Amino acid sequence: MKLRPYQNESVENTFQSWKENRSVVGRLATGMGKTIVFAEIIKRFQKRALVIAHREELIWQNRSKIETVTGFKFQVEMGGYKAVNNFEPDLFNPNNTGDAGVVATVQTLTAGGDGLGRMTKFLPADFDLLVIDESHHATSASYRRLMEYFLQNLNLKIIGVTATPNRSDEESLGQIFNDVAFDKDMNYGIQEGWLVPIEAQAVHIESLDFKNIKITAGDLNQGQLSAVMESEKPLYGIADSIIEIAGNKRGIGFSPSVNHARMMTDIFNRYRPGCAAHINGKTDKDERKKINSDFANGTIRWIWNCGTHTEGFDDAGVEVIVPKPTKSVSLLEQMVGRGTRPHGSIADSLGDISNAGFRRSMIQRSSKQNCLILEYYGNRYDLATTFDLFAGNVTDEAVKQAIALARSNGGRVSVTKSLDEEEKRAEEKKRKDLEESAKKAKLIVKSNFTKSQFNPFNILGITAAKPRGWDVKKSPSEKMRAVLRKMGLNPDDFDYAQTRQLVGEQLRRWSAGLCSMKQAQLLKKFGYSSEVTFEQARKTIDSIAANGWRRDGLPPQIGSSKPAVKMPVRSTETVSMENPF
Repeated sequence: MKLRPYQNESVENTFQSWKENRSVVGRLATGMGKTIVFAEIIKRFQKRALVIAHREELIWQNRSKIETVTGFKFQVEMGGYKAVNNFEPDLFNPNNTGDAGVVATVQTLTAGGDGLGRMTKFLPADFDLLVIDESHHATSASYRRLMEYFLQNLNLKIIGVTATPNRSDEESLGQIFNDVAFDKDMNYGIQEGWLVPIEAQAVHIESLDFKNIKITAGDLNQGQLSAVMESEKPLYGIADSIIEIAGNKRGIGFSPSVNHARMMTDIFNRYRPGCAAHINGKTDKDERKKINSDFANGTIRWIWNCGTHTEGFDDAGVEVIVPKPTKSVSLLEQMVGRGTRPHGSIADSLGDISNAGFRRSMIQRSSKQNCLILEYYGNRYDLATTFDLFAGNVTDEAVKQAIALARSNGGRVSVTKSLDEEEKRAEEKKRKDLEESAKKAKLIVKSNFTKSQFNPFNILGITAAKPRGWDVKKSPSEKMRAVLRKMGLNPDDFDYAQTRQLVGEQLRRWSAGLCSMKQAQLLKKFGYSSEVTFEQARKTIDSIAANGWRRDGLPPQIGSSKPAVKMPVRSTETVSMENPF
């Protein structure tokens, strides 16, 4: 199986991180193939592996994908399924008739009075690789017991993979895993043309009264939320608007209760007989399989579920998502992620296209150009919204303004485009306010980066990264600090997340032979792109200097228009291309 570039990078980064760490974690947004990534890791690791998940659907999906990617046989340890120690020491022996490992549920391995379950049927030395799927759950006591047991094998390496960690998850995961091997979120997937764009439509339902709902375990009390959502006025108000807005598109609805899922299904089927079905945790396995199959082939257009489709449901035909109200950004991301996969007719072909713009264009020409998120709100404004999923590198003010605009307009909006526009407005307002303040006070406005001579993020055209939970207690390595110094920056001005971001950008520029930071600063000042080679930048700057340091009369692009090529680093600089992370 051919890996996509970011998948191969994730695999390689994992092995690189293992050189100094025993346990690492990686994030790939839903729909970007995290199962393929850890299957490839298993294949290259060439030693026995234990793969852990927490749901039956994930066990069978993982086993199937691992065996497809690796060609190895995996046994299942779950409930009535029991693996036997039939391990072949040499996985690559042509006569191998054994198994490369086991896929198991954490519940089966740890359940029981002593908390050890069936994991002690295996010796720690039986596995040299432990894979934890949906690793945002790994902070729980059962996962910790499991990891402690198998870590008795001093050769053991651990990789945790997740699509949706929230900030508190990240901070806790940072205490369990030694390093973050890769991190590609939903915004990356959309911008790079691997996932479909998200459009959101905020729909106000006046009868949705959330103000008296209590907070339980950090989220809305599900019993009280269900009582509100099951009330007649909001129930029919939501159903009517979904049917009107969504038309004949296929969608997934997330309900706070089994009864709500059943009621929404009944209303949908009154409008359009046979168009909807509902699933919950107690739905018979065969019936659940049939409903999902009917949805996949278009026999039904809607599934209303309660607690079953946030993980492990991978249907690329989903065009509309109706999330249940929540304060949890990670839960919202799980729900939204069910609709971000490109249409199946083009999904495989995207991997053959090297240009992100071409991939995005291909999605726009497909029968699934985007995914629509219908968000219903009433009189409570502290709930998670789709805009919060893309707020990592934009200001809180931009997020607030984008949400307010979407709610006032009431129509469909592109989430990322709206955030970008609001961020630009906020930056322009801030710039004007600073200039006005400076004029009044007759002062020179200084950058937020007071010790450095310039704002590198502005020069490079990127937004400063916000610290992630798993980065909170980390400090930049001396190698990372050295790169910043070579960029002309004071390392003390930047936290770990910003340093990692700047170093990664600088490594990219060095690898591509792009111009220096000082050159980029001058180019930016005169409105030229910094995505040019050192020589192109030199010619441009020389032309500006010869023109009296004015751009007036100069062409829009000076020097070669050919794309930047890899060039040797100037002999006056000593640069190590060794990974500083």
